[in-house]
Amino acid sequence: MKENMPDEVRQPDRWTLIRDVAVLQVKLIVDGLRDLILVPASLIAGIISLFGGDGEHPGPQFYRLLGVGKQSEHWINLFGAYRHSPDGVEREREFGTANIDDIVERVESFVVDEYQRGGVTAQAKARLDRVLKSIQRGDRSSQ
Repeated sequence: MKENMPDEVRQPDRWTLIRDVAVLQVKLIVDGLRDLILVPASLIAGIISLFGGDGEHPGPQFYRLLGVGKQSEHWINLFGAYRHSPDGVEREREFGTANIDDIVERVESFVVDEYQRGGVTAQAKARLDRVLKSIQRGDRSSQ
């Protein structure tokens, strides 16, 4: 019968650290270039989607671009070297479990509540809808 020996503590060596630092720099550059391209591309795709739809529903171009962006995010795997971190490094919880999407969702919920109560956002939405419809029809007089 084998005695239960404590598992070896995971600790990367110096060359693993050097490699991980160098690879992270390359990934940061690639990620930055991707972001530099995605800023104007997402605006253009958003505009094309907004005005290229059937009137009530936008076109799919923006969401196709998001799909490509998500695939590139997975491919770049910016923080993949985290798997080499020593056992003593605390996993997650530094920033909690919330992310920017959660914050946007809370703000959006506030705006929707305000809209449903007939506040300023209801008037702004109605005016924006009129402007977008008139632009889509090519009618300049309604703006």
